[in-house]
Amino acid sequence: MSHTGVEVFDFLLFSIFPVIGIFLVEVISRLVKAPKWIKLWIQAIVSIGFGISYGLGSLIDIDIWFILSPPRDFPMTAMVMFALAIALIYQGRRAKISPDKSPY
Repeated sequence: MSHTGVEVFDFLLFSIFPVIGIFLVEVISRLVKAPKWIKLWIQAIVSIGFGISYGLGSLIDIDIWFILSPPRDFPMTAMVMFALAIALIYQGRRAKISPDKSPY
């Protein structure tokens, strides 16, 4: 993808890593039988972490996970991660208030 300066394979990895992180939280929370709201809030923290790492990638010149070079010009991806975190926090709050009405 020449317009972003990121190769296609790297772009796919940058898209897949947050999904893997959120999925791992889901699996672990089911294994330990954590309440839904805790699971959702931890997923929000994971999302915020990826948003920060993607947003700061152009400022800090370090390798993320020692696999990829830092993402450059990814403000939209960071904003999407923050929006997802807001939605997860909201759903977690709903699940904490009335767990029987939360399908997550």
